[in-house]
Amino acid sequence: MNLTETGQSRVNGYLFVLERSLKTFLPGDVVRDAVREIESHLRERIAAADGAPNERVALEQILAELGPPLRVAQAYSAERAIDEAVITGRLVPVLSALWRVTAKTMIGFWVALAVSIGYTMGGAFLFLAAMKPLFPDNVGFWADNESGIPRDLAMRFPTPTREHDVAGYWLIPVALVVGILVLRSTHRYARRFLTRWRERRALASPGQFVG
Repeated sequence: MNLTETGQSRVNGYLFVLERSLKTFLPGDVVRDAVREIESHLRERIAAADGAPNERVALEQILAELGPPLRVAQAYSAERAIDEAVITGRLVPVLSALWRVTAKTMIGFWVALAVSIGYTMGGAFLFLAAMKPLFPDNVGFWADNESGIPRDLAMRFPTPTREHDVAGYWLIPVALVVGILVLRSTHRYARRFLTRWRERRALASPGQFVG
């Protein structure tokens, strides 16, 4: 379908609003590339259309299938965040991508919750390992003085009188190893989930920016 001046103006207006919407989610240099990519996809769709029953109807149908500019901008920025998380594996992109997925599906919410718990647990073990040399009488694996049964691993102020630390300074290497293992396992799981999410999205809606 070859656009008339009116049709071209409609496309330009759509792209203008899209660019403004993208600027709320992405840096300027990325926005230009994003607009070019989406415009190329849009014009391919237009060129492949037969223009029936008329240009206006056909064009509006294509734009409706692509999605409102704001939704396209949100979807594009989300896909970009997920791609960055999967490719780089850095913590901040992974957390950002999980946050975006959380807003879309219930399974995303539960995965994000599980990942948050994993990061918190791993960080807590590392924190206790770091605090043990500074507060040796307040950080420990506490057991009841009478029964000798261990109860919990924690930092306590003031120093417990009815409990004693059964780990001693062995707590430091153990907590370090456990903390690192928990953090690595959690991060690996989060990245794997995002990889599978991206693959499912690609299979469900190839070439689309809004599902």
